[in-house]
Amino acid sequence: MNPSHRSPALLAGFSILAALLTSSCATTKQPAFKLSFLPSTPAPVEPTFEAPPQFKTNLYASDSPDLVQRALASASHQVEVDGRVAQARAHLEAGKRFYQLGDVTNARREFDASLDVLLSAPDTLPDRPHLESELEQISDTIYHYDLEGLGGAANQEEVVYDKSPIDSILDMTFPTDPNLRPKVKEEIEATVSQLPLQENDAVLSYVHYFSTDRGRKVLVNGLRRSGRYRPLVQRILDDEGVPQELIYLAQVESGFLPRARSNKQAVGMWQFVQFRGREYGLMQTPGTDDRLDPEKATRAAAKHLHDLYAMFGDWYLAMAAYNCGPGCVQRAVERTGYADFWELRRLNALPKETANYVPVILAVTIMAKNPKDYDLENLDADRPLEYDNIAVDTPTSLALIADAADRPVSEIQDLNPALLKSAAPTGYQLRVPKGTLAPVMAALDLVPAIHRADWRIHRVVPGETLAEIARRYSTPVSALTSANERAALNGSAGDSPVAGDLLVVPAASHVASRVTGSSVSSAHGKASRAALAAHKIPVNKPARRSHASAYRTASLAYKHHAAVN
Repeated sequence: MNPSHRSPALLAGFSILAALLTSSCATTKQPAFKLSFLPSTPAPVEPTFEAPPQFKTNLYASDSPDLVQRALASASHQVEVDGRVAQARAHLEAGKRFYQLGDVTNARREFDASLDVLLSAPDTLPDRPHLESELEQISDTIYHYDLEGLGGAANQEEVVYDKSPIDSILDMTFPTDPNLRPKVKEEIEATVSQLPLQENDAVLSYVHYFSTDRGRKVLVNGLRRSGRYRPLVQRILDDEGVPQELIYLAQVESGFLPRARSNKQAVGMWQFVQFRGREYGLMQTPGTDDRLDPEKATRAAAKHLHDLYAMFGDWYLAMAAYNCGPGCVQRAVERTGYADFWELRRLNALPKETANYVPVILAVTIMAKNPKDYDLENLDADRPLEYDNIAVDTPTSLALIADAADRPVSEIQDLNPALLKSAAPTGYQLRVPKGTLAPVMAALDLVPAIHRADWRIHRVVPGETLAEIARRYSTPVSALTSANERAALNGSAGDSPVAGDLLVVPAASHVASRVTGSSVSSAHGKASRAALAAHKIPVNKPARRSHASAYRTASLAYKHHAAVN
């Protein structure tokens, strides 16, 4: 619509509406009808406040230690632990230097001081496992030096064998504890095992035996020692496809002693007789016996057990055949018509020793796989052996290797139990402590190949002269000088070699001739007596030299004290 055509009345109406709207927007006062829908304004109320409860500022002072003080105390204790370890190692190194000088008295003093630092640590120190581990390492090192000082290692040409624990177990019978049956049955049902496990009177009797003081000692010693070889054995058993639980066959056969020998002349960790060992590649020579080599013997045992299982189709019969021979088991099966171990045992068709052999292994397996039930947890097993291999290209003295590795001869022998003499023959894969391969190879390069069976290496300590070194090894100074002309004494000259130099020593005598047994404390020496007296542990008669020393006893005393506290 055109605006010009709008009527006057309509225009007047728009004007009135605009005026009203303008008037409404200009005011700020709310219309009266709006107020009628709102509640009335309440009267003001005076606020009131309740006083907060009063608390003691030291309410928890008696219940919880101050965190800052506790943190500072913990840090202080850790510093003490680290300090004791460093001090113990310093005494150990000082003792080794004195030992090399032939000063056994001062070496013994430093060795004792090294252990005393750790043995005297307060029970409240937080990192006790670290102290125990360090004590074990140091005591083990000193133990090997102690062996040489007693004349038990360096000059030994005849092998000393250990008694096999199997001889004292399999011919015996033991009572059965009726309370064990439900417990063992429940354990078997809950145990995962590649080897079939069974509960019966024969097995229960050996579970009972290994729970007694006498039996437990045999069991625990073997389980601790198994730590040295467990990774090796498990790997080989897996390679050969046989149950991992067969590791406990070695526990029963030898207690994991690589030089164990039975009354039937079976030797080694897996107790091979000569003809059976040769059948599986374990050769014997005047200087070596592969049956004593843990790695080679484990491989042979795994192969033999695999073959026996293939023959009988049953692990119990395979284990029985391992003990008495496959022919013995085969004849028993043919006579009775039973290819079942328990039936053969019931009918007395097997030798008594074999009849008990399988139950013993099953008992040990059940207990070892249920350590909590038999207080076998936290046994502090030996650390796995770690080593490198050297293929010697000429007869090489173990004493020379020990010189180069800066370790006792007995430690080198422990790594090479298959050696029957004090020198490794040509072509032998000699084991040296892990981490010493480079210095050993470097030291061997200094010694002419034709002299590695009888020459030695000597590391010079501060203040030593050629005359002193020559006198210590009963070697003329001229011979010592001549042997080292090619190396020019590593830059030193005259009568004062430089500390740290490696000198070639021609025709050196063995360590045992320089360190006499009369200079060494007895098998229950100072460190052992002090530790045992402090912890009220009875002193037994000295054990065989190959098994115990003052230092091993002190270490065990410390661990016993830690366990009961």
